[in-house]
Amino acid sequence: MTKELDVGKLLEEKILGFKPGTMIKGKVVRIMDEYVVIDIEYKSEGVALKEEFKGDSVSEGEEVEVVVESLDPTEHGFIPLSKEKADLILNWEKVEKSYETGGWIEGTIFRSIKGGFRVDVGIIAFLPSSQADIAPLTNLSSLVGLRSRFKIINLDAARKNVVVSRRKYLEEEREEYRKEYFTNIQKDQLVTGVVKNIVDYGAFIELEYGIVGLLHINDMSWGRISHPSQMLSIGQDVEIVVLEVDKEKQVLSFGLKQRTPNPWDDIEQKYPVGSVVEGKVVNITDYGAFIKIDEGIEGLLHISEISWTGRIKKPSDVIAMGDTVSVQVIDMKKEEQKISFSLKSLEPNPWPEIAERYPVGSIVKGKVYNITDFGAFVELEPGIDGLLHVSNIMDEAVKHPSEVLRKGQRVDVMVLEIDSDNKRIALGMKQIEGGQEVTEEDEGSDSQEL
Repeated sequence: MTKELDVGKLLEEKILGFKPGTMIKGKVVRIMDEYVVIDIEYKSEGVALKEEFKGDSVSEGEEVEVVVESLDPTEHGFIPLSKEKADLILNWEKVEKSYETGGWIEGTIFRSIKGGFRVDVGIIAFLPSSQADIAPLTNLSSLVGLRSRFKIINLDAARKNVVVSRRKYLEEEREEYRKEYFTNIQKDQLVTGVVKNIVDYGAFIELEYGIVGLLHINDMSWGRISHPSQMLSIGQDVEIVVLEVDKEKQVLSFGLKQRTPNPWDDIEQKYPVGSVVEGKVVNITDYGAFIKIDEGIEGLLHISEISWTGRIKKPSDVIAMGDTVSVQVIDMKKEEQKISFSLKSLEPNPWPEIAERYPVGSIVKGKVYNITDFGAFVELEPGIDGLLHVSNIMDEAVKHPSEVLRKGQRVDVMVLEIDSDNKRIALGMKQIEGGQEVTEEDEGSDSQEL
């Protein structure tokens, strides 16, 4: 009897606790076309609109949370309930908890509005455009219908305003992926990335999760390139080798040329000193020309190695860009990746014969082809000339060679000295006894500077 009184008392207390706006739990006992009948352990069963369950599947025997709309029964004797209002309360609790803990919440972007989007996270939240993605958006409508995770960045419970950020969630997710990526990536690993930017000293390559590393210009090709744009363009996919990994700072450096063997590894066997090779002129400077003999192998043809005569003032007088030339390998520094060539070594050295043809003390005829402040250059034969110093022109002091000589003049000169190693001949006029014959030639092709 006491037990029955206790149950009755509890039931009475529960009934007294039923008030409009109260959220309670109930059990689904019947599903009709428009309504769901719920046992709420009250005098009467409750009923909620079936449409309020939205896309949620509901079945008999299932426990659900609902809000009491009124204690006045409907015409059919049911207590009116609201599943929608209960969901709203539960969703607010979920949103507030997510905001307090800094966790993420799932939702669907369902509408684009001025300045951003409307997002259904159980309640309607605002997503600013600046917080919609990591990269700036070019097409706002592309996100409509997207289901994603969000971070709540502002919440006003009194006004029921919620602002969310998809960007913060994506950044947090990306950082986790980056940590995992740097845990697994190894030196010498092949990876594929996209060229994001090109600068004078290299190119920045982006891998997954926004990871960017530098491909230095020195690591692009075994050969010579003057700018990274000669090999790469922005937006290009490229397969590269990981050269260095700094997992703590999350920094990577890449190499492109390392995908192929270093052509300098076997250069001593392939192009030994003394061998004759064929190459292409790829660069010309004041001091020589660079000859490419293989992919990644270029060497210097110094101006002093172009001709046995000293007449060449600049390499471009003899060779041009793109020319194919045969040269001899005369020096090799494998560790420094330097190789030197000679063009003149493929021809006989004329200087031993020159010393025989023009012995010291002999008097020869020559033509003045250039005059300087310190003397005049006299051509003895095509390609062979000597210096007539201003001090060796006359016994009397001469301030400038042009006081006595003119371009194109034929003069008798004495060979004073021959330096075969440095390809130099010293000449004199005043040393000739009895003077010398000086002939003025017609101005024309012969009198032009050689």
